[in-house]
Amino acid sequence: MIREIISTYFQNPNLHEDFHAICDTGGRFAGSKSEEDARFYLSNRLKKITGIYPVHQNIKYLGWSRVDASLVQLNGIQRSFPCVPLVRSPSTASDGLVAELINLGRGSEQDFHENASKIQGSVVLVQHEYVFATETIHRRRKYQWAMDHGAVGFLIACNLPQIGPVTGSSGATPERGIPAAGVSFETAQALIQAETTHVRLYIKTNEKPCETANLLVDLPGQEDEWVVLSAHIDGHHLAESAMDNATGLAAVCAIAEAMAPYMTHCKRGLRIALFNTEEWALAGSAFFLEELAPIEREAIKLNINLDTIAGSSHITALTSEFQKLEDWLLSTARSHGNEISAHSPLMANSDHFNFARHGIPAVRLVTGFNQPNSAIKFLLTPRDTREHVAHEDLENATALAMALVAEACSTEKMDLR
Repeated sequence: MIREIISTYFQNPNLHEDFHAICDTGGRFAGSKSEEDARFYLSNRLKKITGIYPVHQNIKYLGWSRVDASLVQLNGIQRSFPCVPLVRSPSTASDGLVAELINLGRGSEQDFHENASKIQGSVVLVQHEYVFATETIHRRRKYQWAMDHGAVGFLIACNLPQIGPVTGSSGATPERGIPAAGVSFETAQALIQAETTHVRLYIKTNEKPCETANLLVDLPGQEDEWVVLSAHIDGHHLAESAMDNATGLAAVCAIAEAMAPYMTHCKRGLRIALFNTEEWALAGSAFFLEELAPIEREAIKLNINLDTIAGSSHITALTSEFQKLEDWLLSTARSHGNEISAHSPLMANSDHFNFARHGIPAVRLVTGFNQPNSAIKFLLTPRDTREHVAHEDLENATALAMALVAEACSTEKMDLR
């Protein structure tokens, strides 16, 4: 049966059609018309694919949007530079924030420690890093260190030339935050080379209560056990959010279409979960799991989370410290002719994290891990566009995910905890 399901998938042209249609909606920033359009498209696709109208699980959250921003070099010849407020950055005062600029290079914990005496009251400048690598220091950690040391502003520079500014979540909360923005590689170099001592950072944002929705479809199996196949809808405004995460969304649709006719023959049911507000500290998946009764969470035997699965030809499984899960994934992938890598430490970089912290075996399939020269380097920049996704990479990653889903739904006994 599993071979038949996979064969059905390879005869289906809808994977690439869905991928391009999702990219056509735009970057899908939460609360934007782009995100609403994507939800509408995906809801209709899931209804057509499965014959079931998706449950729209409403999520209330504190919405945030950009209004305006600027960065001005004050010493010497005044120069203005473009900047992009990081997600959930607070606003500055109406006349901006004037402070000394401290360049901390990479922005490691040691960099902050060695410059602790200079950081109080300053705007710190750090470098963005390749997002999926063992040694990467996430921007939110740098942002927290900046606040811990008394900085009043935060700038993060794209690590690649001729790309433009970098974006992403700041990690600010209503209780704690400092104004934060992303700048281009060239802007950072201009500030450093001019030996800029003071800058004026101006950020205006808008916060208001908002509502969006997760999309959920249950395809029951023979028993009340479930495999959850997930991907996140929302993205960033600078580009199409093609790799992150139109690739995962298109793959979920293809897998749902292939699996739906066979679910009555499967031991476990398949729950399709398209989560929202993932870029809001994984808020959509957190809400989904917290709304479940303990017995319902216990019935979930596995979460397979598809997030950024094309942009490179090599897939890594982030296995969340579940050793049995890792062993099963590697052997199952190999049995279907796929050699994948595994990374065991629990990573809070996508929705699988919320399943894992509830004790549910959870894996994120991701491409480009420890491959800084892959197209994944363009995530969170204006280059996260469909042209960087090879058809073959998307097809192969989807086929792998489909094989894992089909095996997980069909296997007679499966204990991955």
